[in-house]
Amino acid sequence: MIILFLNCGSSSVKYSVYDWDKKRSLAAGGVERIGIAGSFITHERPGYPAYELKQDCKNHKDAINLVINTLTSKEQGVIANIDMISAVGHRIVHGGKFTKSVEATKEVVQELKDISDLAPLHNPAHIMGIEAAQSILPNVLHVCVMDTAFHQTMPDFAYMYALPRKWYTDYSMRRFGAHGSSALYCSRRAAVLLGKDVTEVNSIICHIGNGASCTAVKEGKCFDTSMGLTPLEGLIMGTRSGDIDPSICFHMMEKLNMPPAEMYRILNRESGVKAITGGRFADRRDIVINAEKGDELCKLAINMEGYRIKKYIGSYMAALGHVDAIVMTAGAGERSPKIRESALTGLENYGIILDKEKNENAVTKNAESCISAPESKVKIFVVPTDEEIVGVQDIVALKSGTYDAYYNFHYIFQDKSYRNSLRDEAFKEEVQKKPFLLKAAVNLPEGIKK
Repeated sequence: MIILFLNCGSSSVKYSVYDWDKKRSLAAGGVERIGIAGSFITHERPGYPAYELKQDCKNHKDAINLVINTLTSKEQGVIANIDMISAVGHRIVHGGKFTKSVEATKEVVQELKDISDLAPLHNPAHIMGIEAAQSILPNVLHVCVMDTAFHQTMPDFAYMYALPRKWYTDYSMRRFGAHGSSALYCSRRAAVLLGKDVTEVNSIICHIGNGASCTAVKEGKCFDTSMGLTPLEGLIMGTRSGDIDPSICFHMMEKLNMPPAEMYRILNRESGVKAITGGRFADRRDIVINAEKGDELCKLAINMEGYRIKKYIGSYMAALGHVDAIVMTAGAGERSPKIRESALTGLENYGIILDKEKNENAVTKNAESCISAPESKVKIFVVPTDEEIVGVQDIVALKSGTYDAYYNFHYIFQDKSYRNSLRDEAFKEEVQKKPFLLKAAVNLPEGIKK
């Protein structure tokens, strides 16, 4: 069974292809700059060099067609033809009331359209991707994999807001969270690395990408998460403010005669580290480079972001009672030692001790690493997230009729023997050029020794 998994952004389509029968990743990549001059696809396969092709894509349909053509081409392909695809998964940031992955019926797509204002940077693009993919592959199962589903186990005292009761009963004003598939995957990988069953482990998952969140996982279930009704609440992000005093909004709207829609746009698109750096940088890589050159605003952005993450880690330690592992994941979480150091130093009295050398050497998206010192009571892992494999297994289970709530469901990546072949092959090549990665990497692929 071949599963194509799509993650559609406003100007991008990320994809992965998985052969469920062989339990093997066949390819992964993405199309960037959709609707913008200079569109291109990057494509990776195990055992082959990365491939890139520039090709204009006016819309998501063009981009998905480019993905299909690449996957079936004689030179770069991994499947013989389009008919080999059994199902397509679609990552959905905000699933609203949905507590599980569901088939992308017309009714489901309409409900996602109705709540698009709750994830304005993501859901509209997801819907464009669903409709484009369904027009190209009309005869296969399409499944929406909800990023909010993992958080449905939060207790009411964690997901409720101190607001009028009717706002909750009539308008569903509550905490939904996001990055649920990432938190599910990383919490289970942390349990594997600890050699324990997931129900025996409490962990804090720090998903630090352009969007960023912390999730407290208690005995394998979501207990609390930093994002709220929308992905705007919580940590400082690339262009989102995270937590602020709500009065700021009313104060500035009055001062600047600003309509609500403009304030919403600013909080989502013009805030975060972009705002801290004076509107110059939203990418943490640019911020770190310029901070090292002495840029004071970039230094401030790193310090502010790290401090906010640290505050959430501390609050979740109190909420969970005890913590076995902290996991750093997503773009900056996986590959920015500076941001990890900013977030994790100063916690030594709580049994969290960062190994600075290992931290500096954990800069790969292809292998899991341990960056805590040997004496650290709480293990600190860097785990490259894999939201796609969560969706793939949900899809397979839906097709076979074996699907269940995540806490009653066994994912293949919970097994000690689980390997991601695409990442293993890429790490073998990567470590030849960067042998220092072995100083922090754990759970190494066969054939590699420290």
